[in-house]
Amino acid sequence: MGFDPVSEAKRIEKEIIAWRRDFHMHPELKYEEERTSGIVEEHLREWGYRIKRVGTGIIADIGEGEKTIALRADMDALPVQEENDVPYKSRVPGKMHACGHDAHTAMLLGTAKIIPEHIDEFNGRVRLIFQPAEEGGNGAVKMIEGGALEGVDAVFGLHVWHDLPSGIIGITEGPFMAGAGIFKARIIGKGGHGASPHQTVDPIPIAAETILALQTIASRNVSPIETGVVSITAVHAGTTFNVIPEEVEMKGTIRFFKHEIGELIQRRMGEILEGVTKAHGASYELSIEELVPPTVNDGSMTEFARKVAEKYGLKHGDVEPTMGAEDFAFYLQKVPGTFLTLGIYNEEKGIIYPHHHPRFDVDEDVLHLGTAMEVALVREFLR
Repeated sequence: MGFDPVSEAKRIEKEIIAWRRDFHMHPELKYEEERTSGIVEEHLREWGYRIKRVGTGIIADIGEGEKTIALRADMDALPVQEENDVPYKSRVPGKMHACGHDAHTAMLLGTAKIIPEHIDEFNGRVRLIFQPAEEGGNGAVKMIEGGALEGVDAVFGLHVWHDLPSGIIGITEGPFMAGAGIFKARIIGKGGHGASPHQTVDPIPIAAETILALQTIASRNVSPIETGVVSITAVHAGTTFNVIPEEVEMKGTIRFFKHEIGELIQRRMGEILEGVTKAHGASYELSIEELVPPTVNDGSMTEFARKVAEKYGLKHGDVEPTMGAEDFAFYLQKVPGTFLTLGIYNEEKGIIYPHHHPRFDVDEDVLHLGTAMEVALVREFLR
């Protein structure tokens, strides 16, 4: 008795693509995923799942038993104006599925359709997590607070991946995506006339000195063996040519794979701002908000995923760690699991643009392989 996840997924490939295109045409931003989650819930109820709503998120269970495996897909889009000329182009001005969450939702919906057809063969429970607000909204935290991980033994996520050739499942152990934080800093001086700088405490050269000094954190404080990023991405000061402003505002992001590196970066930022501003008679304000911890893939679950891919003939390979961040990290802090990727890069089809780009697209011909991998994980985990 048994079934082949790959052929089962291939059988419903057209449906998976149709769902993806529908979601793509009707993108919804974080915590606004009413239409998307409504369609998902309607299908899940039809297929016999037990549903729990967490805002615009859905926790769906099927099957019984001692072991529980959870699979997660994110549903939210981005505030990006789509520039692709395709039949399924976004119909909502200024909103676009530029990160592939439409594909994630469609692939997990495909998985959701296949599982009930074989539920008698599974020795345990399957939980599907359709999550809102991955893009800067920490929807994972809301889902966990809503009970998404209660009784769960293992959790898996799958993300379409621009950096891998189409159809390759990316599997990597340990730190995979970075922890991320955002910071805001103000350097407060004393304004005055541009012709009389000696009568002011000019915050602009102080800010310039601070920006250069902040670059030494990654180059001189973080060990060359480790990884850390400090990026100043916005600087605002002044309004006209002959007035030295009172203050400079700066914003940026920090990235790290280890918590101790994150703490080191934050401590050094404070010390540098304090030292540089004090040396020039200015003052400062600094706020740092940690958004997401590092995404760290569990060793045994990563090896399990590799063996599953090999058993079912799914092409797989290593995937390079990235300084991008993912709130799937919050699930992995609580439950062993791994975050997998599905390559969608295809030069022949012109699918060459990175995530969050206005011309980002996915190779739809490989989406069924994502569904196949998810179904295979369930089958092998609940043997």
